[in-house]
Amino acid sequence: FGARPTEDRVVHQGKVVTSAGVSSGIDMALWLAGRIAGDDFARAVQLLIEYDPQPPYDSGSTAKAGPELTGLIRERAASFR
Repeated sequence: FGARPTEDRVVHQGKVVTSAGVSSGIDMALWLAGRIAGDDFARAVQLLIEYDPQPPYDSGSTAKAGPELTGLIRERAASFR
């Protein structure tokens, strides 16, 4: 269908906006709020929902997780098919 993988958490192309996962859905909502109502409003929403991500691990992307962990996850995911 022409989709290309990206490490971006929020992707905007034409009329379509997508996000990569659960917390990036919040990122997308804040991005949309900024586009619709302005950056100050989006910042206020972020403060109201106290969205201040501080994950306990820094392996939330293939680039950060490294080939060993990424390979392990791919192997396990393949076993569910």
